[in-house]
Amino acid sequence: MKMPQPDSGLIARRSKIAQDLRELIGDDAVLDDESERRPYESDGLAAYRALPLVVVLPDSTAQVQQILKYCSAQHVKLVPRGSGTSLSGGALPVEDAVLMSVARMSRIVEIDLENRTARVQPGVANVRITEAVKEHGLCFMPDPSSQAISSIGGNVAENSGGVHCLKYGVTSSHIVGVEAVLPDGEIVRMGGAYAGAVDGELDLCAALIGSEGLLAVMTEITVRLTPAPPAARVVSLGFRSVEEASRCVGAIIASGVIPAGLEFMDRRVIDAVSSMLGEQHPPSVEAILLCELDGISTEVDALIEHVQSIAQTFSPVDIRVSSSDAERERLWKGRKVAFGAMGKIARDVYVTDGTIPRSKLPDVLQRIDTLSKQYGLAYANCFHAGDGNLHPMVLFDSAKPGDLEKVEQFGADILKACVDFGGVLTGEHGVGVEKRDLMSYQFSDVDLAQQYRLKLAFDAQEQLNPGKMLPASCGCFRSGPLPSAYYESEHSGITRF
Repeated sequence: MKMPQPDSGLIARRSKIAQDLRELIGDDAVLDDESERRPYESDGLAAYRALPLVVVLPDSTAQVQQILKYCSAQHVKLVPRGSGTSLSGGALPVEDAVLMSVARMSRIVEIDLENRTARVQPGVANVRITEAVKEHGLCFMPDPSSQAISSIGGNVAENSGGVHCLKYGVTSSHIVGVEAVLPDGEIVRMGGAYAGAVDGELDLCAALIGSEGLLAVMTEITVRLTPAPPAARVVSLGFRSVEEASRCVGAIIASGVIPAGLEFMDRRVIDAVSSMLGEQHPPSVEAILLCELDGISTEVDALIEHVQSIAQTFSPVDIRVSSSDAERERLWKGRKVAFGAMGKIARDVYVTDGTIPRSKLPDVLQRIDTLSKQYGLAYANCFHAGDGNLHPMVLFDSAKPGDLEKVEQFGADILKACVDFGGVLTGEHGVGVEKRDLMSYQFSDVDLAQQYRLKLAFDAQEQLNPGKMLPASCGCFRSGPLPSAYYESEHSGITRF
């Protein structure tokens, strides 16, 4: 679809805002030429795009404060952005809003070994925190697959998970405090400087985690550091069917074992990864579970035997156990590159996420297979099986008329199935625009109204990240209409390109 041309009023508005912001934070921190703004037109949900009005690149809390004060005074909406890896459209621009990228705010400010915390700016890549403290035997445990590039600010905004969230918890379990700038430019600190610090009766720090940029712009984050386990080994279990693999997941957890990670990959993912890494599996294997056990060596050895014993109940046809760190990393590499590897077998891949009770894994996976036949679209499954966080990937061709519309409906039906089976719409990707119009499927009008009230408590003028998370049906965005593109599509709400 051809992108609509901006009207003369929008061009004049852009020119004035860009000039004003240059005077505030400098020429090199403001992008208003179309070629400069184009790289920011989409996040990881690349099917939907919109050119931001202006892009700003602050490098300090003071500059963030100046920008927000200006936008508040001039009634300019603003979309915060980290590294842009969001898969739900959480960082998708609005054509009449400033987009603020915190990519330049990428310093690790302080490492406090005594209290096992680190203060970091929001643009720091997730993996850099662990790299910075590894020599001290510490790590930052949340590890989304995109950790090499996803920013900690984005991880906090989406409450990201990762392979190790089953045992160690998602991002919210590892955040001690935040510094944030409110929409009117006020700087606030929430939480404490060390684990266990209390900030009054209301945990407002927790309110910011998972808020998807709707409440404030985080400028500094204090994270909890975790001692790296002394030993960790991986068991790769190959099964003849998806059902056997999914039932094995429930059996492992029911036995009392909580693995550090328990991941699922189906045959389509296995083939894609094999062609990239050369890791071959027997043709009879239709699904693999990767189960990591960690702790002291003797404990890990005992857990490995216990998990293998449980797995035997489901007749695995291939079992591999890592005996070195190099082998462990090799087994995990297939999981880490899985989503990228799908690009080898499909022109386009749509990834969604929903979370379900582990006991319902076989039922929901069967529902996805039925929906695949109904829509005539192939799919692949690779997800955090231990905590029931699904990441189904629908394969399609965006150049084929009607395919994207079918993908949207297919994805919506998957998420509805998650709710129908007692789960929720998202696990770690957030709501963004992708799931916004499905929120009323999970939440009542009363629930949505309460979420909206929280939004207004922080952002009374509805300035931050308009059109995300909260559906129009709950009375949101009363301060003015959004561009029509945000409500053009029933499920995504964004004009498709």
